[in-house]
Amino acid sequence: MTLEQLKKRKSQLGYSNEKIAQLSGVPVSTVRKIFAGITKQPRYETILALDVALSPSYTLNETALAYMTKAQGQYTIDDYNALPEEARVELIDGVLYDMSSPAIDHQTIASSIFLQLKLHTRKNKGPCIVTIAPCDVHLSKEDNKTIVQPDLFILCDRNKIVNGRIEGAPDFVLEVLSPSTRRKDMAIKFNKYIESGVREYWIIDQENKKVIVYLFEDDINTFMYTFDDKIPVAVWNNECHVDMREVQNELDFINEPINKI
Repeated sequence: MTLEQLKKRKSQLGYSNEKIAQLSGVPVSTVRKIFAGITKQPRYETILALDVALSPSYTLNETALAYMTKAQGQYTIDDYNALPEEARVELIDGVLYDMSSPAIDHQTIASSIFLQLKLHTRKNKGPCIVTIAPCDVHLSKEDNKTIVQPDLFILCDRNKIVNGRIEGAPDFVLEVLSPSTRRKDMAIKFNKYIESGVREYWIIDQENKKVIVYLFEDDINTFMYTFDDKIPVAVWNNECHVDMREVQNELDFINEPINKI
């Protein structure tokens, strides 16, 4: 959202500056200055955090709704396992979130990056696997209320593959933002990945042509890239680089009209 759109959304929701600060993690003093017009050009990361906080909440698809028997927040992995396969959802802290089919641009980004990472593993024959959604990931055995389906992940401990799903945190996780998942990917899943031991987290923001890379191993280190960059993969000691120009070229190709004779 633009700053004007954020202001309009804030008015529609009736949120106070304090509420927005709580949801976004942006200091309330900064929130006040932005919405009062004192800060004319907020940082990109700040605008993105506000966008997440003011995004519409999710609605479940009809298939999932038909199987809901509890209040949101009370669901467990047993409830998740009882859902039919066509009711594709994620379970986070006992809340079911819709996982409707993503757009073609979303899948192009994820599959293009997957191919680059996969070629690296084939060439170097290391212990890691690269997997693309959908695949269930139970981040922590202590958490009986969370199973996620990252858009893409790298797993280097194959002992975590149990009965067709991942039991434990992957080493690397990537999520491609879409309008319906921004809040979940930027805030809710961000915290779950930190808590569970994910080492590296990439967020692909197609709308703004940005890639945010978080490294969690020693501290939270944040790096910002564009779709013109070659981005190092830290969990592989920066020996592999994802060329975002290749990703953009594929996006351009699928969106280019075909001239019909």
